[in-house]
Amino acid sequence: MVALGLVVSRFNREVTEQMEKHARDAAEERGAEIVESVEVPGAYDAPLAADRLARRDEIDAVAVLGTIVTGDTDHDQVIADAAAQGLTDVSLDRDKPVTLGVTGPGMSGAEARERESKGADAVESAVDLVEEL
Repeated sequence: MVALGLVVSRFNREVTEQMEKHARDAAEERGAEIVESVEVPGAYDAPLAADRLARRDEIDAVAVLGTIVTGDTDHDQVIADAAAQGLTDVSLDRDKPVTLGVTGPGMSGAEARERESKGADAVESAVDLVEEL
Protein backbone atom coordinates (compact mmCIF):
# COMPACT_ATOMS: atom_id res chain seq x y z
CA MET A 1 0.00 0.00 0.00
CA VAL A 2 1.27 3.46 -0.92
CA ALA A 3 1.46 5.83 2.06
CA LEU A 4 0.82 9.46 1.21
CA GLY A 5 1.29 12.81 2.86
CA LEU A 6 -1.24 15.46 1.87
CA VAL A 7 -0.68 19.23 2.00
CA VAL A 8 -3.79 21.38 1.59
CA SER A 9 -3.88 25.15 1.25
CA ARG A 10 -6.53 27.00 3.26
CA PHE A 11 -6.57 30.00 0.89
CA ASN A 12 -9.65 29.75 -1.35
CA ARG A 13 -10.91 27.13 1.09
CA GLU A 14 -14.25 26.65 -0.67
CA VAL A 15 -12.29 25.19 -3.59
CA THR A 16 -9.52 23.38 -1.71
CA GLU A 17 -12.02 21.56 0.53
CA GLN A 18 -13.48 19.98 -2.59
CA MET A 19 -10.02 19.27 -3.98
CA GLU A 20 -9.21 17.45 -0.75
CA LYS A 21 -12.41 15.41 -0.99
CA HIS A 22 -11.49 14.34 -4.53
CA ALA A 23 -7.96 13.52 -3.36
CA ARG A 24 -9.20 11.34 -0.51
CA ASP A 25 -11.64 9.54 -2.80
CA ALA A 26 -8.85 8.88 -5.32
CA ALA A 27 -6.57 7.53 -2.58
CA GLU A 28 -9.27 5.13 -1.46
CA GLU A 29 -9.95 4.01 -5.03
CA ARG A 30 -6.23 3.35 -5.62
CA GLY A 31 -5.75 1.51 -2.32
CA ALA A 32 -3.42 4.21 -0.99
CA GLU A 33 -3.47 5.56 2.54
CA ILE A 34 -3.17 9.21 3.50
CA VAL A 35 -1.16 8.85 6.68
CA GLU A 36 -0.91 12.55 7.44
CA SER A 37 -2.58 15.71 6.21
CA VAL A 38 -1.20 19.19 6.86
CA GLU A 39 -3.02 22.46 6.25
CA VAL A 40 -1.02 25.51 5.24
CA PRO A 41 -2.16 29.11 4.80
CA GLY A 42 -1.55 29.23 1.04
CA ALA A 43 0.23 27.58 -1.88
CA TYR A 44 3.38 29.61 -1.22
CA ASP A 45 3.64 27.89 2.18
CA ALA A 46 3.31 24.36 0.81
CA PRO A 47 6.98 23.52 0.12
CA LEU A 48 8.01 23.59 3.79
CA ALA A 49 5.11 21.35 4.82
CA ALA A 50 5.79 19.02 1.88
CA ASP A 51 9.43 18.80 2.90
CA ARG A 52 8.55 17.89 6.48
CA LEU A 53 6.27 15.13 5.25
CA ALA A 54 8.75 13.90 2.63
CA ARG A 55 11.42 13.48 5.31
CA ARG A 56 9.35 10.82 7.05
CA ASP A 57 10.34 7.26 6.22
CA GLU A 58 6.76 5.97 6.39
CA ILE A 59 5.56 8.39 3.69
CA ASP A 60 6.16 7.29 0.10
CA ALA A 61 4.99 10.47 -1.65
CA VAL A 62 3.37 13.83 -0.99
CA ALA A 63 0.45 15.36 -2.88
CA VAL A 64 0.00 19.12 -2.61
CA LEU A 65 -3.37 20.80 -3.19
CA GLY A 66 -4.21 24.45 -3.63
CA THR A 67 -5.60 26.99 -6.01
CA ILE A 68 -4.24 30.35 -7.08
CA VAL A 69 -6.73 32.82 -8.54
CA THR A 70 -5.81 35.98 -10.34
CA GLY A 71 -6.13 39.41 -8.84
CA ASP A 72 -5.35 42.95 -9.91
CA THR A 73 -1.58 42.36 -10.07
CA ASP A 74 0.83 39.64 -11.20
CA HIS A 75 1.06 38.35 -7.63
CA ASP A 76 -0.62 35.07 -8.61
CA GLN A 77 2.18 34.35 -11.10
CA VAL A 78 4.85 35.03 -8.47
CA ILE A 79 3.14 32.70 -5.97
CA ALA A 80 2.66 29.94 -8.54
CA ASP A 81 6.26 30.08 -9.74
CA ALA A 82 7.66 30.03 -6.20
CA ALA A 83 5.40 27.18 -5.09
CA ALA A 84 6.14 25.04 -8.15
CA GLN A 85 9.90 25.56 -7.87
CA GLY A 86 9.86 24.91 -4.13
CA LEU A 87 7.92 21.68 -4.54
CA THR A 88 10.22 20.52 -7.34
CA ASP A 89 13.20 21.17 -5.08
CA VAL A 90 11.64 19.14 -2.27
CA SER A 91 10.99 16.21 -4.59
CA LEU A 92 14.54 16.18 -5.92
CA ASP A 93 16.21 16.85 -2.54
CA ARG A 94 14.24 14.10 -0.77
CA ASP A 95 14.18 11.71 -3.76
CA LYS A 96 10.43 11.29 -3.27
CA PRO A 97 7.49 12.15 -5.48
CA VAL A 98 5.88 15.47 -4.61
CA THR A 99 2.96 16.10 -6.93
CA LEU A 100 1.58 19.49 -7.87
CA GLY A 101 -2.17 19.65 -7.39
CA VAL A 102 -2.11 23.45 -7.33
CA THR A 103 -4.27 25.04 -10.00
CA GLY A 104 -3.61 28.46 -11.45
CA PRO A 105 -2.36 31.08 -11.89
CA GLY A 106 -4.47 33.23 -14.17
CA MET A 107 -7.80 31.74 -13.14
CA SER A 108 -11.00 33.25 -11.89
CA GLY A 109 -12.79 31.77 -8.90
CA ALA A 110 -15.25 30.08 -11.25
CA GLU A 111 -12.42 28.53 -13.25
CA ALA A 112 -10.83 27.29 -10.02
CA ARG A 113 -14.10 25.59 -9.04
CA GLU A 114 -14.15 23.85 -12.43
CA ARG A 115 -10.77 22.28 -11.60
CA GLU A 116 -11.60 20.81 -8.18
CA SER A 117 -10.97 17.32 -9.53
CA LYS A 118 -7.27 18.17 -9.83
CA GLY A 119 -7.01 16.98 -6.22
CA ALA A 120 -7.61 13.46 -7.47
CA ASP A 121 -5.07 13.92 -10.25
CA ALA A 122 -2.37 14.84 -7.73
CA VAL A 123 -3.00 11.70 -5.68
CA GLU A 124 -3.15 9.47 -8.75
CA SER A 125 0.14 10.91 -10.00
CA ALA A 126 1.76 10.34 -6.62
CA VAL A 127 0.64 6.70 -6.54
CA ASP A 128 1.72 6.17 -10.17
CA LEU A 129 5.19 7.58 -9.46
CA VAL A 130 5.69 5.46 -6.35
CA GLU A 131 4.66 2.34 -8.24
CA GLU A 132 6.84 3.18 -11.24
CA LEU A 133 9.95 4.23 -9.36
